[in-house]
Amino acid sequence: MQALHTVGMKKNILSFLILAILSGCATAQNEYDPLEGMNRKTDHFNDVVDRATLKPIALGYQAIASEPTRGLVSNFFDNATYLNTVLNDFLQGKVKQGFSDTTRFMINSTLGFAGIADVATSLGFEKHNEDLGQTLAVWGVGKSAYIEYPLLGPNSLRNTPDFITASATDVTFWLFLITTPQVTIPLTVMKYIDLRSRVMGATDMRDEVALDPYVFTREAWRQHRDYVIYDGHPPVPQTSTGSQDDWSEDDFGD
Repeated sequence: MQALHTVGMKKNILSFLILAILSGCATAQNEYDPLEGMNRKTDHFNDVVDRATLKPIALGYQAIASEPTRGLVSNFFDNATYLNTVLNDFLQGKVKQGFSDTTRFMINSTLGFAGIADVATSLGFEKHNEDLGQTLAVWGVGKSAYIEYPLLGPNSLRNTPDFITASATDVTFWLFLITTPQVTIPLTVMKYIDLRSRVMGATDMRDEVALDPYVFTREAWRQHRDYVIYDGHPPVPQTSTGSQDDWSEDDFGD
């Protein structure tokens, strides 16, 4: 679904979609998309399912819940999945950041009432975003083919193993083992409604301005991965003549 595209993009998708427009990165280049034919069919399937289910539900959620309330819900799910960032901090050798993020998780899980309140940020513990795809890039694993999964959205072969670590470090995943379906099923549904709600503006903008929404999403996702892998300082793409106007396969981060 388009909502679950955020599993690959996580957060800040709106800013990166805008950046994709401004930089002209939504091009027809597809050297790193050898599965484009299959990916486009999957993207169409995801879009149809999203428009029939998650999008209208998310719109209803926005109509019922105020923005501050939705923020508390987002805080909870961000904290519940934050151990994936902690794990990959250490795997990437970011020991100081790892201890800081561990402290952040503990503070928000306790003083923040299971993460509902983001107390740690006000105490000076910055929020980070690390995953196994970034770790593999740091370890030297090369760029890989872009792939769009049914219901899960944009990804790449290099980033795919993150499904395992993200699930294993997700607090809500482990709740399935100790609580009843009456608790875990609504919690999981709420998680994806929250994710869909967060990107409503971004996906609406994409549908309005993009000549090819598939290419737009693919390039924005690629640029986002480049951004997070290089901790916000990706290398500036250049042509053989030194111009910064064109993009090539090597300019994308995943």
